[in-house]
Amino acid sequence: MRRISAIGLLLPATLLTTAGCATKDWVKDFLGKKEVEIDQRFTGVEKRAADDAQRVEGMGFRLKTVETGIEETGGVARGARERAEAAHGRADAAHGRADAAYTRADDVDSRLTRLWSARHKRDLVETLEVRFAFDKWDLNDAAQTSLATLVKELRENPRLSVDLEGYADPVGTYDYNVVLSQRRVEAVRRYLVEKGIDLPRIHLVGLGPIVDKGLPNETKRRVTVRLLVASE
Repeated sequence: MRRISAIGLLLPATLLTTAGCATKDWVKDFLGKKEVEIDQRFTGVEKRAADDAQRVEGMGFRLKTVETGIEETGGVARGARERAEAAHGRADAAHGRADAAYTRADDVDSRLTRLWSARHKRDLVETLEVRFAFDKWDLNDAAQTSLATLVKELRENPRLSVDLEGYADPVGTYDYNVVLSQRRVEAVRRYLVEKGIDLPRIHLVGLGPIVDKGLPNETKRRVTVRLLVASE
């Protein structure tokens, strides 16, 4: 009977001991799994933190690149503004020179206008005719003799000037005779210049053919020379 009682007492104790060992193992296994899970979570958090830090660092680099680009763009803009200001200054200077040139041109034009307006304020002193052969514009001996007297008068009196009008007869085309009259008046002008008469004192024009049928053709092949003196 005592033996059965002892067995009865030992069996629950043994079961309790066995159950206690099982509980400890289960707790250890559970805690181990939780520790591994926590380590994995912590590792994931660290990895995400590292990724975030890398992204932040990349953003900082891009920000620095943008700031550098902005600074370079600002430098380019400042350089462009300085060049524009320099170009504006040069344009102002050129505008000033152009204004001065226009003023001088206006002065010259005014003088020329006054001289041209006064060209008719002369008195006729003498008229002579220089004759030419048919379809010719060279000066013969008689023409040069007449012009030699004219040259003498022009040299002795600086107030004298001369007007030359060239003509041709109507034989041939009108255009050809206009050119012929110009060649004849140019021949007289060239002679006077070669003899020392200043070019501004000589006024000339080729007027083409004379169509007046009442005049013989030999009198139409001429240069009319008018010697004039400036009015007082």
